[in-house]
Amino acid sequence: MQRSVEERFYMTCRAAYLSVFRSSLVNMTSKDQLCSVLQQAGKNPSQKALDKYWPPGTNKLNFDDFCEILKKEKAAEPDQLMRIFKKFDANCDGYISHDELSRILTSSGEKMSPKEVDEIFSLADVNKDGKLDYAEFCRLLESTVEQCQNAALEKLEADAKLKRQNFGNQMDNSPQSLESQPELPASETQPRTEPETTQRKDSRSSSRPSSARSRRSSLSTAITMGAGSTKSGRLAEPKSLQDWHHTLMRGCFYLEEDGTIVSLQYRLIIPETTSVYLTIRPLNLSPIPDKPSPWMYVDSALYVVMGNETKEDSNLVCFTELRDKERFLWRGERNAGSYLLLPFTTGCRLMKRTRKTATKTAQLVNRTQSGELELTKEFQVALSDIFEVIDLDGSGLLSLEEYNFFEQRTSGEKCDEDAWAICKENFDTRKNELTRQGFLELNLMEANDREGDPRDLWLTLEAMGYNRSLEMVEACPFVIAVYCEDVKATLQAVHLDSGIKMLNSAVQRSITSKAEARSLKGHENVLVYTYKGESRISSVIANKSNQKVTVHINNEQSKNCASSRGMSVFAVEVPARTKMVCQHVMALNEQQEWTYNCVETIIPSL
Repeated sequence: MQRSVEERFYMTCRAAYLSVFRSSLVNMTSKDQLCSVLQQAGKNPSQKALDKYWPPGTNKLNFDDFCEILKKEKAAEPDQLMRIFKKFDANCDGYISHDELSRILTSSGEKMSPKEVDEIFSLADVNKDGKLDYAEFCRLLESTVEQCQNAALEKLEADAKLKRQNFGNQMDNSPQSLESQPELPASETQPRTEPETTQRKDSRSSSRPSSARSRRSSLSTAITMGAGSTKSGRLAEPKSLQDWHHTLMRGCFYLEEDGTIVSLQYRLIIPETTSVYLTIRPLNLSPIPDKPSPWMYVDSALYVVMGNETKEDSNLVCFTELRDKERFLWRGERNAGSYLLLPFTTGCRLMKRTRKTATKTAQLVNRTQSGELELTKEFQVALSDIFEVIDLDGSGLLSLEEYNFFEQRTSGEKCDEDAWAICKENFDTRKNELTRQGFLELNLMEANDREGDPRDLWLTLEAMGYNRSLEMVEACPFVIAVYCEDVKATLQAVHLDSGIKMLNSAVQRSITSKAEARSLKGHENVLVYTYKGESRISSVIANKSNQKVTVHINNEQSKNCASSRGMSVFAVEVPARTKMVCQHVMALNEQQEWTYNCVETIIPSL
């Protein structure tokens, strides 16, 4: 059976990695190692590219990091190389002399040393006549790339043990219901694995490593969830809720390049002890009642902790465990005090996929008959939706604080009071805040400043989760509602892109406090906590030993499931004396029964 493009890509990744390292679980610990595995994959990264992928302060990269880098390292096409050489072929005779090549490579771009030029020329000057036949050189380069890739693949195919090491044949054997999806945020994971893409030659052979077949070191968990099994949270809604004091605040989950999901944090201040009703749900921006926004199926949760924004750890108070359709909620009594609200989504339904190229790139600006720039209607619609998302209090106006959260997300900068005063002078405002029309005018000004060049506008849109067809595909707006029976609480946004470790800690505690711990047979110090909620199943691995352990996870027997890991077979490395979120699993189709079937196995030290 012919492999898909994605399967071939991951096969190439694995083959290249295992040509340098004995296992996909081994980390790269130097820039030279990164260069070696990229070369095994047929790439020839520049020093500038290596510096970008291995910035100062980097100690290690794992197999997943390598896959992401390889996606970004585009191979130079022979035709492209030919055009470059022809540009410098002054005589148009198909040759470049040593002096011409040296002048090019030592004076422009990423400059090479004379010694490096000599080495290149000695390899490329096959006739040893002092001239480089660049057409032949391009063919040689293309052949070398293929040879590197084929050699790595042949090595992998020839070594059956290496071929199935650690991770199994996930792409071929896993149920179709487990779609290819991305990992949890990097901060929750250790070296992760990618799907094995080789075809199973013997259907009777196990896709798991030999250690997974050992009853002494494995643990199996099977849970079946009924169709539409979520309870109605309306049972927890007070009858007099409309009379309670309430406040609303909007926000958005943003999916980063590395698969991390970030959002704003919120500060909740309750002046007196009171009954509290807390909810979070996706924010529907669709104007069509029977056609909700596509992200409305994304799960959400709110973790309430005691602590401050500077702490990495905190005390978990509660989380929205009940569910009513798309709303997740909590009800109870809370003492007077200051709390942090940490929005969370599992990543099962908001994730990076290998997306096809957009059918078309939307046009952002036009020129009128008089030659003036104007925003296209579809761009105006997208900007209007962005305005709704960043209008945190839903007032229909943008305050300086709200606008700065937008600036922080899109440019990493902030607008000071002086710049805001100029902004109010030039764009439509009301009550000293920016209107929707003023926000559109501001973006039109940016287009004019760049004479219609849309590149910076696209950077803004991509930061807000849009693709080139102006679809919000990597973001999920949400709205938080806080109801207090006796007093009015204060709710405000405090931080963006921070608190990941604090959130991870809260998620771990929510699981370990609700689930029973089960040890892996033969490894009493390695515990697995499996939490069954109304709409998701989550697990945490706790390593109480004094050395790190690597746990192989196999979900191949699960049905109608989506995992936050994006695969049915993977491994998690858990450092000594730590806990780690293993995965979250949800139903692909909630109208059908779904089964979580997971086998956790210790992988022996290599």
